[in-house]
Amino acid sequence: MLEDLKPHIAELRTRLVRVVAAIFIVFFACFAFWEPILEWVAQPLKDALADQSQVIAYRMGEQFITAVIIAFFSAFVITLPYIFAQIWGFIAPGLYENEKKLVIPFVIGTTVMFLLGAAFAYYIVFPYGFTYLVNFGEGSVVAMISIGEYLKFFLKLMFGFGIAFELPVVCFFLAKVGLIDDQSLTKFFRFGVIIIFVFSALLTPPDILTQFLLSGPLIVLYGISI
Repeated sequence: MLEDLKPHIAELRTRLVRVVAAIFIVFFACFAFWEPILEWVAQPLKDALADQSQVIAYRMGEQFITAVIIAFFSAFVITLPYIFAQIWGFIAPGLYENEKKLVIPFVIGTTVMFLLGAAFAYYIVFPYGFTYLVNFGEGSVVAMISIGEYLKFFLKLMFGFGIAFELPVVCFFLAKVGLIDDQSLTKFFRFGVIIIFVFSALLTPPDILTQFLLSGPLIVLYGISI
């Protein structure tokens, strides 16, 4: 049993090394431009802040850590097609010949849907969510937002929305290999909606509007998946 798994483990290790190497190479290029990237990342927060509020760094070296995280985030996004191609390359040996030909649709589809989810979060959800959170209790407190804490929140939502928008692509390829079909998705719809709302509540800020901004598109994507 273990001997049979060794080739697969070696293949997985090789592809992980390739992915990590690609991300690190792009990371150094992105690090040189971390300031304009940070400006783009922080723009939704700055738009939501009141005049007397500020974005601050209150820990020693927080600016440098922020620059590193920003560069890694940018490198990950840029290398997404390569990452998905490596994932496909790992699972392809277990597929039929006609299924192996889906590599290009898989790479393009997963990349596009992740970017659509991240763009939806940035341009639709952030303006509403951040405005509500930052200005809540404005008459009693002045918001001084740590760039490090904001970045954690930003990345959580960007990755969460990006992964959530992969639903139609995942369902399509699961159907292609015979694991699901439209009937099973239809029967599971009610439970799927409940899971979507729980996922949205855990991922988004604690306000109903932002939660619906995630759960609404996910329900639509579930319908598209069927």
